[in-house]
Amino acid sequence: MIRQPLLRGGVFLAALIPPLVWFYQALSNALGPDPGKVLLDRLGQGALILLLLTLCLSPLQWATRWSGWAHIRRQLGLWTFAYACLHLVAYLLFVLGLDFTQLAVELRKRPYIIVGALAWSGLLALALTSNRASMRRLGARWKKLHRLVYAVLGLALLHMLWIVRSDIGLWLVYFSCGALLLALRLPPASRLLKKLRGTRPAPAQVSR
Repeated sequence: MIRQPLLRGGVFLAALIPPLVWFYQALSNALGPDPGKVLLDRLGQGALILLLLTLCLSPLQWATRWSGWAHIRRQLGLWTFAYACLHLVAYLLFVLGLDFTQLAVELRKRPYIIVGALAWSGLLALALTSNRASMRRLGARWKKLHRLVYAVLGLALLHMLWIVRSDIGLWLVYFSCGALLLALRLPPASRLLKKLRGTRPAPAQVSR
């Protein structure tokens, strides 16, 4: 059985290394003529991948009975928000050039930015309330609030689809994974997963 500190340390390194490598590649001119655009895309896709991985954890816990999945749920969720923040910073630096007077023009030309901002706002709400103090303060409302993650997933997929448009092959992969993860939360599928090992998720754990 993997110990919690080792598990969390592995997740930390696995999430930290990719952006460090990408920033190094950008500084060493290894990302082509427009490294800012490449960084922007990779950080956005990284946030989406981490969001999908976070949503994998409850089905995995139901099917395997291993409680370790629950120990990294909050960590992966916070890393999702961190990548989304880096994605936002990359946009402000490399696309907007920190010229906020152009923001209104950008929003008119690229309304998918509004969709991305809504997804980021949802992740912000989830990150700020991911601690135990918020769970105690919000009570039953905490679980309802954290169902916002499903809306965030939908917004993130729409944001990406609006950007890629004609080249949607990779987007279809993300969409299929997201649709599967949402389908696994439907009562018939979730009951089947729990029956695979004759168990139910612990009452203290919250599905995401």
